[in-house]
Amino acid sequence: MQKTNENINSLQNDKLKIKINSNDNPYPSTDIQQKLLQPRRLTSYFIVLIDSGSITYNLDLQDFTLTDGHLLFAMPNQIFVPPTNTDNLKYFKILFDENTLALLPQSFHFLVNPLHAQTIILDTATRDRVRKVFEILNQILHIDKQQTDAEIVLAYLNSLLSELNSAYFKNNEPHDILNANLSKFIEFKLVVETNLTEQPSINAIAEKLALSTNSLYRIVKEYSGTSPKDFLTNRLMTEAQRKLRYSNLSVKELAYELGFNDPDYFSRLFKKCTGKNVSEVLETRQDLSRE
Repeated sequence: MQKTNENINSLQNDKLKIKINSNDNPYPSTDIQQKLLQPRRLTSYFIVLIDSGSITYNLDLQDFTLTDGHLLFAMPNQIFVPPTNTDNLKYFKILFDENTLALLPQSFHFLVNPLHAQTIILDTATRDRVRKVFEILNQILHIDKQQTDAEIVLAYLNSLLSELNSAYFKNNEPHDILNANLSKFIEFKLVVETNLTEQPSINAIAEKLALSTNSLYRIVKEYSGTSPKDFLTNRLMTEAQRKLRYSNLSVKELAYELGFNDPDYFSRLFKKCTGKNVSEVLETRQDLSRE
């Protein structure tokens, strides 16, 4: 904790990797807007609150329609397709990176999306509090002329994420954030993300989590509806679709990058899991602009 405090004290808020946009400070020019509206792989966490109006975002090829009091969050490496501007929309957007998140005094389990629900519907009281925190961050980062300590920015970011963490699990009752099984499932997801292209065996993952394979199967099935093996395979196929659409890798190169020794087996598995031939996805390939 002392090292974290030292890191905070050495920062100015303009050096934190955190950005916020709203109706008061939209993207500054048409050229920048057009660039930011292109599909891209996120390098930061992204959160948007719709205060009023309706809009549709696309994450990893899935549409999410948001309206009053709805919030969407996305994680690094997801493929993000922003919508075009919508009239009469009131909103707040915030982006922050892993290094900024690491400066906060606690972890936020909702950010790994253990319950597969990337939208949160806020009740009236929570929505009011969340809006106020967004307004304060917007004032600090865009309106105030005096430099504000990074510690203050991080304090409000911590408050915002605390509200959203609570709302995420409240929306998905009866799950309890302190539930031991849920904690293990979150650990399982982190292991999968960290070691995805190594394709670790289920036995190795269970051992790393100090669980039997039967216990791991039961926990993953409870929170994802699939077996650990299918969860890992589905995650690999999601990553394959991202890369096929938004990179210049050949099918052979992609197979090796994802840890497959046999490109033909990869192609057959892709077809089995997605219902699409690799060639069909390649036809829709786009250049991917990063943030």
